Amino acid sequence: MYKSIINSTVQPFSATAFHNGDFIDVSDADLKGKWAVVMFYPADFTFVCPTELGDMADHYEQLQGMGVEVYSVSTDTHFTHKAWHDSSDTINKINFPMIGDPTGAISRNFGVLIEEEGLALRGTFVINPEGEIKVAEIHDLGIGRSAKELVRKVQAAQYVAEHDGEVCPAAWQPGEETLAPSLDLVGKI
Repeated sequence: MYKSIINSTVQPFSATAFHNGDFIDVSDADLKGKWAVVMFYPADFTFVCPTELGDMADHYEQLQGMGVEVYSVSTDTHFTHKAWHDSSDTINKINFPMIGDPTGAISRNFGVLIEEEGLALRGTFVINPEGEIKVAEIHDLGIGRSAKELVRKVQAAQYVAEHDGEVCPAAWQPGEETLAPSLDLVGKI
C-alpha cells in the first residue's frame, strides 16, 4: 500500500555538510524547531544544478527572514561540495549548508534516489517546525526549479499553519484572500 510522504515525519539521518567554509554535522534534529527546505539535486559540477542552487542563494536571505533554513543535498561528498564552492562563482554565493549524501541514504528516505545511477532527482521538500513534510515537489533531471515559486509555497504553508480552517487557493500571494472550506462554498467557486 502506498503511503504519501506528505505529513510524514522526516526519517532519522546524520550527515556532513559544507557550510560557510567549514564541515558541520547535520541531522534530522536540525530540521526541527523551525521551517526548513531540503533541496535535492543530481550532482555537483553539472549544468542545471548550479542554476538552481544560484537561484536559491538569491532567495536565501528572504527565506531566512521567514524563519526558514535551507539545506541542499546531493549524493556527492561534502569534500566535493567544498571544491565546487571554491571553483564556481555561482556556487560560491551559497550560504546555506550543502549536505553530502554519498551512500544515498537521505535521498532514499525522501524517495528521490535513482538507484541505478546513484543520483538524486530534483526534489524539494518544505518541512514544518514539527519535522513534518508539508510540500513535496519532484522533477525529472532536465527540469529546473524556481526559488521564487518555492518562496510562495512556503508562505502558503506558513499561512495555513497559522490560520486554522483557512486554505490558500491557486497562485495565492500574501495579503490576498484565502478560503474557509464549508458546505456553502461547494460548487460556488
